[in-house]
Amino acid sequence: MRASRIHTLPALLGLAFFWPLAFGPLASPAEEAETGKSAAQIAEESRPSLVAITHRSRADGGQREGSGFVIAPGLIATNLHVIGDARPIHVTTSDERELTVNTVHASDRKLDLAILRVDEDDLPALPLGDSTDLPDGHSVVVMGNPQGLRFSVVEGIISATRDFDGVDMIQLAIPIEPGNSGGPLLDRQGRVIGIPAMKSHLTDNIGFAIPVNALKLLLDKPNPIPMERWVTVGQLSPRKWKALQAGARWRQRAGTISVRGAGAGFGGRALCLFQTQPQKMPYEVAVKVKLDDEGGAAGLVFASDGGDRHYGFYPSGGQIRLTHFAGPDVFSWNILADRSVAAYRPGDWNHLRVVVDDETITGYVNGEEVVSLSHKALRGGQVGLCKFRQTEASFQQFSLNAPRDRIHEDPELKEHLEMALDQWLAAAAGKDEAEASKALLDENPKTARMLLQDKARALDRQAAALRRWAVNLHHAEVNREMAALLANREENEIDLVHAGLLIAKLANPDLDVDAYRRELDAMAEEIRATLAPDAGEKAILTQTSDYLFQQLGFHGSRLDYYSRENSYLNAVLEDREGLPITLSVLYLELAQRLGVKNVVGIPLPGHFVVQHRPEGGDEDTRQLIDVFDAGKPISLQEAETIVSNATGLTLEQRHIEPAGKKAILVRMLRNLINIDLNSGDATQALPRLDLLLTIAPAEASERLSRALLLYQANQWARALEDIEWILQEQPAGIHLDRVEELRRRIEAALEK
Repeated sequence: MRASRIHTLPALLGLAFFWPLAFGPLASPAEEAETGKSAAQIAEESRPSLVAITHRSRADGGQREGSGFVIAPGLIATNLHVIGDARPIHVTTSDERELTVNTVHASDRKLDLAILRVDEDDLPALPLGDSTDLPDGHSVVVMGNPQGLRFSVVEGIISATRDFDGVDMIQLAIPIEPGNSGGPLLDRQGRVIGIPAMKSHLTDNIGFAIPVNALKLLLDKPNPIPMERWVTVGQLSPRKWKALQAGARWRQRAGTISVRGAGAGFGGRALCLFQTQPQKMPYEVAVKVKLDDEGGAAGLVFASDGGDRHYGFYPSGGQIRLTHFAGPDVFSWNILADRSVAAYRPGDWNHLRVVVDDETITGYVNGEEVVSLSHKALRGGQVGLCKFRQTEASFQQFSLNAPRDRIHEDPELKEHLEMALDQWLAAAAGKDEAEASKALLDENPKTARMLLQDKARALDRQAAALRRWAVNLHHAEVNREMAALLANREENEIDLVHAGLLIAKLANPDLDVDAYRRELDAMAEEIRATLAPDAGEKAILTQTSDYLFQQLGFHGSRLDYYSRENSYLNAVLEDREGLPITLSVLYLELAQRLGVKNVVGIPLPGHFVVQHRPEGGDEDTRQLIDVFDAGKPISLQEAETIVSNATGLTLEQRHIEPAGKKAILVRMLRNLINIDLNSGDATQALPRLDLLLTIAPAEASERLSRALLLYQANQWARALEDIEWILQEQPAGIHLDRVEELRRRIEAALEK
């Protein structure tokens, strides 16, 4: 995987030339101490460039306020959390003018930065300084709107630079309050050197700011999203869902629906109803739910009249409840069942299912029947989700009349699994330890206590082994699903998105593959609705590029290129940011869904692109497209420059031959494996190597890499299988004498 090309030498030289003209000459801290401005001067000069940014909270309907500042004509910088997702934004200047925001010009979720574009371009911009090597003790000023006190000033010093989850932050000896976020952190020359973003939880007198150089990179590579699109980010599809009871904020990020804030109904009740109703009796409705606070409640609702009458089945206070709501208040609320359920897992995902027939309601938790009773007050109506009080809840895999999950519903399978677990635990435990402890308790309690501690440590080891078993079982399941997906299929028949999502699922067992596939299908339908009936392939691709990169703001990762998230298709869909290859996969699959079959992936060294190859055309009609750069059409000469900058190689004909779908999947996995091997914890690479070899079993270099990792992990039998394969196949480029030596070491280890 190639290095990020943001800081190229020509760009840095150009910046060095332009800097004195744009921002004034840089001064040393000593020089600044002599020539620096007072806090009063800085406040007076910067105030015309400051803005207050407000949006209405969906949690309680109240106004949320933060700060921002002008950085160029029509552009305002702030924090991403200040503007929020899926809501209108209001911007007010220091002279009380209301500005219209037409675009979120750039945004980065990890850095918590956003740049807004407004219609007005007559506001003075603050000069941007340099946040490189800021000295501790440097005197600074913060401007903002703390607690709604607009355009206030506070001064202090820089305490240190800290790393927070891979992002360098400036630690400030300044109290950062709600409302300060998004304002400018200014040096004594009045230049912006950072953007306050968060307050310390340890003390009121410490805050943290994002270095301004990160903002410059965002400004250099924007990913604009029009406001009419921004307000739909994370919203539930109105075609599928209808939220009731204002106050609760329902959101969806592809496969997961989340809700926070109390609803306006009694007890903070909030409903979100599925727009497809049950068509016949009996029916079943199911969902996976996780609560952040077991003191609250969230789960399924059914037989709803669209108002206050419905049933609910949900965890509450650690119990499982079946309730009947006959009206808007507590007097019309009837608890039909309230059970303690051993199968329920507090703080974790739990599978709820309700079967409704003409007479009976039956509820299940994680496959175990917990309640079945006759209650016929309500039938028909809608099904959906519910939550109560201030609980924040997440939902996955909602289904109506869906097939039953075999692991939950097959008693034979469940019994077989429990028997296997019992056998494993019996073999792992010291069978006579309990008897020894009992005997020693009568004679020597001190020794008995020590034995009990030994037992506890043994149980800890067993628990760790069981967790490893669960993880390995998940990895094996993903490998099996990948093998089934690829089996007996031609390259052009492989569902590349499904396979790419399985790569992501390897690291996230809860990932809902089908939900993300439906998300891509819905995106294709949105594009299709904008096309003329006779649109040709070129017009379709032009509209696809406009939709992805201009309307939705998908973009190449600028500041966190080596994040694993950039290689996970679900994260790319959610955050609209990714690597050249993952963005190319989305582009290719959208084109396929829109009927454009002549778009292929081109595996340039260090930088994946796509190419349109019109049917019947020649090389002159073929067009390379760089999806990492907003779908920009590029020439072969530009491709050669990209390859040279990324790798130092010369572009060859073989580099522009189309990559098959299996080759694309292998390249995606190699990107992740390289990150794993460079992370200091190479064991993370093992399951990805397994998956790669499921896709491409003849890849000798990965097979050798897996053998070495297995050998280091003392999994000698598995390592020996790979060694034997290599020695039998004798692939080119492998030092077979060294492999022979490794085999001797493994065999010696197995004999011990």
